[in-house]
Amino acid sequence: MTDLTGSKNMDERQGDPAEPQETEPAPSHALDITFDEQFYPARPRPLRPTARRREHIAGQPPFQADGRNKVYVEWLRNQSMLGDADVLARQLSGQASMWQNPYAFPNPRAAVERASVWFTAYPLSFITKPGQSFLAALGDRDMWEAFQRIGIKAIHTGPVKRAGGLDGWEHTPSIDGHFDRISMAIDPSFGTVEEFRAMCEAAQAHGGTIIDDIVPGHTGKGADFRLAEMNYRDYPGIYHMIDIPEADWHLLPDVPEGEDSVNIDSRTESALQEAGYIIGQLQRVIFYEPGVKETNWSATRPVYDTTGKLRRWVYLHYFKSGQPSINWLDPTFAGMRLVMGDALHSLVDLGTGALRLDANGFLGVEKSAEESPAWSEGHPLSEAANQLLGSMVRKVGGFTFQELNLSIDDIKATSETGPDLSYDFVTRPAYHHALVTADTEFLRLTLRLAMDAGVDQASLVHALQNHDELTYELVHFTTKHRDDHFDLAGLRMTGFEVADKIQGDLRKGITGQAAPYNLLFTTNGIACTTASVITAVLGIKDLSAITGEQKRQIRDVHLLLAMYNALQPGVFALSGWDLCGALPLGRDQVSELLSKGDTRWINRGRHDLMGHGTAGEPGGSALPKAQTLYETLPEQLLDEHSFASRLARILRVREDLGIAKSELIDVPDVSHRGLLVMVHRLPSGQLQITVLNFSPEDVAGSVHSPTLPTDETVTDAFTGEKISTVDDLHSFYISLPPYTGTALLIGSVEGA
Repeated sequence: MTDLTGSKNMDERQGDPAEPQETEPAPSHALDITFDEQFYPARPRPLRPTARRREHIAGQPPFQADGRNKVYVEWLRNQSMLGDADVLARQLSGQASMWQNPYAFPNPRAAVERASVWFTAYPLSFITKPGQSFLAALGDRDMWEAFQRIGIKAIHTGPVKRAGGLDGWEHTPSIDGHFDRISMAIDPSFGTVEEFRAMCEAAQAHGGTIIDDIVPGHTGKGADFRLAEMNYRDYPGIYHMIDIPEADWHLLPDVPEGEDSVNIDSRTESALQEAGYIIGQLQRVIFYEPGVKETNWSATRPVYDTTGKLRRWVYLHYFKSGQPSINWLDPTFAGMRLVMGDALHSLVDLGTGALRLDANGFLGVEKSAEESPAWSEGHPLSEAANQLLGSMVRKVGGFTFQELNLSIDDIKATSETGPDLSYDFVTRPAYHHALVTADTEFLRLTLRLAMDAGVDQASLVHALQNHDELTYELVHFTTKHRDDHFDLAGLRMTGFEVADKIQGDLRKGITGQAAPYNLLFTTNGIACTTASVITAVLGIKDLSAITGEQKRQIRDVHLLLAMYNALQPGVFALSGWDLCGALPLGRDQVSELLSKGDTRWINRGRHDLMGHGTAGEPGGSALPKAQTLYETLPEQLLDEHSFASRLARILRVREDLGIAKSELIDVPDVSHRGLLVMVHRLPSGQLQITVLNFSPEDVAGSVHSPTLPTDETVTDAFTGEKISTVDDLHSFYISLPPYTGTALLIGSVEGA
């Protein structure tokens, strides 16, 4: 974490904002190192780099807001992310602290060692004390003490920096959940920079860390984009934007009154490509909508530059028009500087320990052969950019993860040079499918495919619910491997047929008549909570009439899903919706939000984690409070049978054995279709077995794996009780009640 105690504040550096900060010299023992990462000694805290962004209080003089007004240009420059990035870079350049950490290769186990259990927060859903900000609530000492008792070691905040755009002197709101960032400043609706730093300090005091977000693919239309439109210095180099000479403005569509740009249609796209201005059509149009977004290009209105000349630009945006794409290979390298500066600001100024890379698969674009779409996905530049980002973050002592739905092959490829961790889109839909069908065959298939591809399970973030839908795109089976053949359900199927079957099973099992409270979200998946997946599986159709016995059943199944994600290598992540047992909101409660087609709002109900008992609205949230099945965390931790207390026991076993840093070595066939068996080699070298029963019936049978040594004792890691001995066939007998699981140890247990 960043050492804040010795930092100068910006008011003391007004004479030279680029003045480098002093850092302590490396101790003599730091010279006795090798080039192998595993031999790097632990670094003393003062050697973590520190820096500060500019603190600019933005005024709004009543002058013309265009490039001819030097006051306006300077006002924009003082708010720009590129400007802040340059100031931060000068403070860090030439400092010994920038060379104290290995950075060349992803190090998932180092990341897991630092924070193996994450809480994923969502600002609009987090109920705080009256008058308390979201960031202040995440720094609450009582909450961190509760997290510490459970075993949670990190909070992923989600994006909390200012986002949206600028229209003249006025800020415009975010169009994409604050992923259209325009500043390194904290958005006041979430709190203050002091509260952010205090949150990081509270996390560190409890042995935890804070995980922030950066967006390497695009910005919003803030100061940087407005300066780019004005052709100011190297700001146009931040973006994929092309200056169209006035003689060819006839090729461009008119911009509607009140708008600052307009999406071009495919005919205009072709005309501009033929004229040599743009590379034309890309591989796909994300968020395609006729009359709104028909291509990935938009044209600006005429804008005065700083010389008084009118200019019009055409710019690329993979996503919405308010999210201009960053150019990672411009001669100025302005885009790269901006993104690196944003990452460093989070790590060395605010004090976070890790970053999520958003939409990091779309960082390269290149002209293809005539009549072919431009190369815009899977480009080597994206891999190179991700390696640079991951390396820079590791260089200052942090780690990164990507939440990008990729094929198993691509997850393996990115794990070799890019982010340290990847979100587990491999088995997430598969373990839901196992629960819905009481059959683990598809789950076992995905685990084995990942093993065969060389994916280290310890490099994955295994999650319960987050703010998104239950994703079931199954990219591995619908893209690169759609025509490959797989054995499933006694049939030989293509990848496309496998995906179609799994998606159909999930739709049938947890939407429609089975569970009218869960909704489809476009073609991506199902809007639901973890609890509402379980209620569907248990046959509960009326969420308002859940009995006490049904609550206990839901809790037990919820713990089974937690065991699947926690009792394997890698990060285990869960949200406030999980800790509270939240159910979906009713359609009528969020009808206005649903009218735009985004059904995910039903799974984002607000929750009262700490029992503040208020309907306050952090971040201007208008979301209703969700119906919850569990008590508040303080109440749950007083009840040994509660979800949180039982989860804490699971996580203690996980921590004591080092399961998060173990290696998955076998996923054997099972004697009952509802069973899942995972064999792990612990850091100690001892074998550990996770056995789970995804079915609603008692299961008894043999666990067999050639990895099991004969005549060794099988011990229950939760109770210390000997339950069996491995026989000459490398197997042992076990029985499990419905929807339960356990962690077993093979061989003598230390201290037993």
